[in-house]
Amino acid sequence: MNRTIVYSFLLTGALLSGGCATKKYVRQTVDPVSGRVDQVAQQSNKQGETLDSTRKDLERDETELSATKERAMTADSRATDALTKADQAGQKADQNGRDLGDLRQSVANLDDYKQKGVVAVPFGFNKDTLTADAKRQLDQLFADKSSLKRYFVAVEGFTDRVGSADYNSSLSRRRADRVMQYLVAKQDIPVYRIHMIGLGKEKPVDEGRSRSSNAKNRRVEVVIYTAESVSAMNQSPNSNPVNQ
Repeated sequence: MNRTIVYSFLLTGALLSGGCATKKYVRQTVDPVSGRVDQVAQQSNKQGETLDSTRKDLERDETELSATKERAMTADSRATDALTKADQAGQKADQNGRDLGDLRQSVANLDDYKQKGVVAVPFGFNKDTLTADAKRQLDQLFADKSSLKRYFVAVEGFTDRVGSADYNSSLSRRRADRVMQYLVAKQDIPVYRIHMIGLGKEKPVDEGRSRSSNAKNRRVEVVIYTAESVSAMNQSPNSNPVNQ
């Protein structure tokens, strides 16, 4: 009986002794490892946060780079447009200069030009088409055009007083344009010799308000100006040279 008690006491002591040894082992072995694991986890978290921050910085840089690139492309496009407009303006200025030179050339010694012939082509109310009678008058006016040398043709369109000024101005230009087209297409008059304008209800030939007055004012006046007499004088042996 006493032997059994002794064995039980010894067994209990061994177990207690073994438990103390296990706790000590855990403290010496497991706890340090757990601490290192925590450190690694903390470092991983920090690295993750650093990576997130770096990624956000890269995304922000990419966004700013894209915006900068877009602004640069816009600026380049504007610069290209500006250069294009500058070239167009230069071309227009050159063309205007040439046109001005041509105009000065065409009206040189304008005072020497005299009327060679004139006709008033009639038009119907609110019409801009040439009638058979109007074509006949134009054909008669230019029947001897082969004899014309130094000349130009003035084509002035007019309307009656019915309607607005803007509408009549447009209508008068259309009438003048129809006459010009006929002269170029049917009479072979060079277009550069024709000076065309639409004057609307201005310069009426009849100040009345009647139908007959309005009919007279709906017209296109065609005048041939020539300087043939001056040209003949210039060809004379005793004449002084004159700018042509």
